[in-house]
Amino acid sequence: MSILSSSNPVLSDSALDRLVSETGGSARSDVATITGVLQKTGLCTMLAVAAGAGGYMLAQTYPSVLWISAIASFVISLVLFFVMMSRPHLAKIGAPVYSIAQGFFLGAFSMMLEGILASKGIVAMGGLALQAFVITGSLMATMLALHTFGIIKAGPRFASILSLVTIGIGVVYLVSFIMSLFGASMPFLSLGSAFDGGSAALIGLGINAVILIVAALWLLVDFAQIDEAVAAGAPKSMEWMLAFGLIVTLAWIYYEALKMAFRLAALFGNRE
Repeated sequence: MSILSSSNPVLSDSALDRLVSETGGSARSDVATITGVLQKTGLCTMLAVAAGAGGYMLAQTYPSVLWISAIASFVISLVLFFVMMSRPHLAKIGAPVYSIAQGFFLGAFSMMLEGILASKGIVAMGGLALQAFVITGSLMATMLALHTFGIIKAGPRFASILSLVTIGIGVVYLVSFIMSLFGASMPFLSLGSAFDGGSAALIGLGINAVILIVAALWLLVDFAQIDEAVAAGAPKSMEWMLAFGLIVTLAWIYYEALKMAFRLAALFGNRE
């Protein structure tokens, strides 16, 4: 049994067990700390922001960068998942690489969304990237407060239900992607529904909001996992694995926040 029961899909019990055994367990002075996890998460965030700025600028000149970065980020994420399941000590390399890949894609994605709005004569105040950043930061602060004050406890049952809901969302996304290959789109889920107006646009906005909340709730699981690891005296090297799990969740939240900001702009944004 591992130091903590991992519910985050990128941090399996076997991987955490392997990392503990490789580093000699918790009987050592260089143990993981909350500060250490936050520092590594902050570093990964800065790398993601810098890469996002690069993706945004390149997508302005080369629109094809979006699809290239989307494929690259998917492949990199998949490879890192399997590599770190067998070699978790490589998280100190995998976490920064993942952050750069996801940041670049999200930057290019935000540029594409702003281009769509511009073609409709719609201006998003401050830009979609900034709005998504504010939404992500606000949700993280909210979830941290809920965790710190014990308002919501991410126990095993909570994590299990959240996992089932997340799997359902993943299946819907997969079906939507397959449909898009044949030129079709899933009602309400497609970003194009934001311009349909009426109930279609509002339902799409509501679905987006629900998925965004589900993504944010994973932060409670991540925070609980970090607390358990620190309390159990996990080795210092586990900080990178814990930071990696946190960054994966934040990347998902930011992705959903971008789509939320896009839908809101399409519905209520200023039109030139």
